[in-house]
Amino acid sequence: MHWTYAKAGVDIKKEHGVIKALSAEIKRKKDLRGFCGLLELPFDPQHLLAISTDGVGSKVLIAAKLDKWDTIGIDCIAMNVNDIYCVGATPLAFVDYLAMEKPDERIAAEVGKGLEAGARISDMHIVSGETAIMPEVVNDLDLSGTCVGYVKKDKVIRGEKIEVGDLVLGMKSSGVHSNGLTLARKVVENAGYKYTDPFPLNSTRSIGEELLTPTRIYTEVLELLKRCEVHGLAHITGSGFLKLGRITDFGFDIHNPLAPNEIFTFLQEQGNITDEEMYKTFNMGMGFAVVIPAREEQEAVRITRGKIVGEVVAKDKGIAVGDVTVV
Repeated sequence: MHWTYAKAGVDIKKEHGVIKALSAEIKRKKDLRGFCGLLELPFDPQHLLAISTDGVGSKVLIAAKLDKWDTIGIDCIAMNVNDIYCVGATPLAFVDYLAMEKPDERIAAEVGKGLEAGARISDMHIVSGETAIMPEVVNDLDLSGTCVGYVKKDKVIRGEKIEVGDLVLGMKSSGVHSNGLTLARKVVENAGYKYTDPFPLNSTRSIGEELLTPTRIYTEVLELLKRCEVHGLAHITGSGFLKLGRITDFGFDIHNPLAPNEIFTFLQEQGNITDEEMYKTFNMGMGFAVVIPAREEQEAVRITRGKIVGEVVAKDKGIAVGDVTVV
């Protein structure tokens, strides 16, 4: 059987339909494109407020299997902060939402450790939060949050400066991050593994621990924005490399991709997953992408310790990774 995200229960095309239906009914809205929202401040005409909201997703199910809750807070912060970076904004504050099946102070304290760690890495404050006990709605727990940031109007990154010939700088991911876990879980479970089993490609940790590796927070982006001209920023999350299409209509030729983390090799082999499906679902080793003019290559690579993985191509070329056509 060839596993796909849709067979695992997440159909990206149908999800886009849900988003379209929801958005159609919301009239009091601003531009909903991009990775986060931007709002004018009536008391400060020079800056915009950036707002992002996201959660940890089904990664909490793996945390429950291992009874290990101290890292998913980092994921929650990361998923929001990385989106804030995508418009050139600096994270300012965060609020969390923890919904639990039943009150458990021990688990709540462990979740709090991760939230604190993520806030410290991001150099921002958690200013508030909300908890809810919902035994008929939630199994174990669900964790999400909202981040606000700020950016000068003339420094916003929208992708409109992207042009053919611009370079794509890839920044290494720490692993699966917090997307595609529904497919990852199906592959692991149907292959007959337990999450406590040693990870075959690195027996020093279990499969579950490998999947729980916290999402990387790309703080280097802020230094990059100070020192280099940047044309586009993309957080590679759900739908994988398709996320590049969120910042421009131009195509991408990723001819020198970052090497996928071992977890992706394992999942692809165990799930008999095609290359195309892997790049449409997972970050495949590149958790963040930056589009820069060619003249910024040396300095951008130095600041981020990333790698030039490809370039921007004509609109009709789509998105390709080596010989794999993503779209």
